Amino acid sequence: MPAVMLQGAGSNVGKSLLVAGLCRVARRRGLSVAPFKPQNMSNNAAVTADGGEIGRAQALQALAAGLAPITDMNPVLLKPESETGAQVIVQGKRLTTVRARAYSALKPQLMAAVLDSFARLKSAHDLVIVEGAGSPAEVNLRAGDIANMGFACAADVPVVLVGDIDRGGVIAQIVGTQAVLDPGDNAMIAGFVINKFRGDPSLFDKGYAMISNRTGWRGFGVVPWFADAHKLPAEDALDLPKAQGKGGVVVAALAFSRIANFDDLDPLAAEPGVDLVMVQPGQPIPAQARLVILPGSKSTRGDLAFLRAQGWDIDLAAHYRRGGHILGICGGYQMLGQVISDPEGLEGPAGEAKGLGYLDIATTMQADKRLEQVRARHLASGCAFSGYEIHIGRSTGPDCARPFAQVGGVKEGAISPCGRVTGSYLHGMFGDDGFRAAYLAGLGIEPSGLRYGAGVETALDALADHLETHLDCDALLALAR
Repeated sequence: MPAVMLQGAGSNVGKSLLVAGLCRVARRRGLSVAPFKPQNMSNNAAVTADGGEIGRAQALQALAAGLAPITDMNPVLLKPESETGAQVIVQGKRLTTVRARAYSALKPQLMAAVLDSFARLKSAHDLVIVEGAGSPAEVNLRAGDIANMGFACAADVPVVLVGDIDRGGVIAQIVGTQAVLDPGDNAMIAGFVINKFRGDPSLFDKGYAMISNRTGWRGFGVVPWFADAHKLPAEDALDLPKAQGKGGVVVAALAFSRIANFDDLDPLAAEPGVDLVMVQPGQPIPAQARLVILPGSKSTRGDLAFLRAQGWDIDLAAHYRRGGHILGICGGYQMLGQVISDPEGLEGPAGEAKGLGYLDIATTMQADKRLEQVRARHLASGCAFSGYEIHIGRSTGPDCARPFAQVGGVKEGAISPCGRVTGSYLHGMFGDDGFRAAYLAGLGIEPSGLRYGAGVETALDALADHLETHLDCDALLALAR
């Protein structure tokens, strides 16, 4: 049951997208293929059918492979809560919260879980395509490594190194990686790929040959910039659109410092009649916004303080006075209430914070995390839609008597007496075409007929075509052992 691994000569070189494309390529060849990432660091998580969570990138890769996402596809997920600390998710469940220095001591015991999940995937599929994290060139982190060469050596998986030419210095990226790796790790690398080339790839022929001659590694191709990448869910908050300028109705979303599950916004960004503006730190909320979205957060009280530090609370008050609408999702929902209490210090120091006061609710953080895929019904429109919950807070109060949705027999969310402020714990709602059209119609935005999920599938097919054209996919997949 073979496997091959893509590692990066640096961070954000496009590994996640390449793995997704290769999963679709392998699936087209009739192979049962699964994605795998030993360790991911992201606050953009997907909830699996078995009630766990994995990185959103692995959920997209699973879609490319024609599979439902499962926790074994990403056995270790780190969810940053501060500059120096992160929540550690192991095989879908929270293990602990640690500071960066303490995580190094924890890594050796996590390798068993990583290899356990990998073994299950290998036994169930013809091929596993593995994605590394960061870069193996970070040799200061090699001891106890579970994400790159530590995993590749332990599992005996051959490696293809990916370099990002768009950033410049790609020759040094790849040749330099070989220079700093020890001989055992270098022996695991079978070749390289150049990614994100703009212009005429033949202009890099000499550089490509130089890398091959210097390293002795085989090149598998030069991949031009994939123009439709924006049609796929963003993995990193840095990849979210800053402004679109399509001439549509402005919907503003606040770019929190610990923004989480921000792929909620991707379907809105794809709507022809919507200009989604990600309001960056230090920028004002656009006065012309019809809707302001407070998205999810991995540190609700921390990002509430961040919101106030940007002056967004003042802008939000002006937006509300002008008759604008406000939607809070998950952590953003909690911020809209009267108070947020964290008596056990689950998201930072124990204590409480005063909310923004737009909803008459109070939130208490609790250790039992809710992780569930759900079917809901939007009460205002009657539209049914799929979504998921991923939160530790519980919110109650008078405004919950005006719920946003119904999940089974339970009322969910809250709406203000004026009807213009809404809060909900439901992620993924805008991915449903019927609900999105109904919600936007309530804001006076004409339905476009956009089929978002179909667009993602089309983009994955285009990505596979792109890789088939520019990579020697047969040779690359043949490396698997």
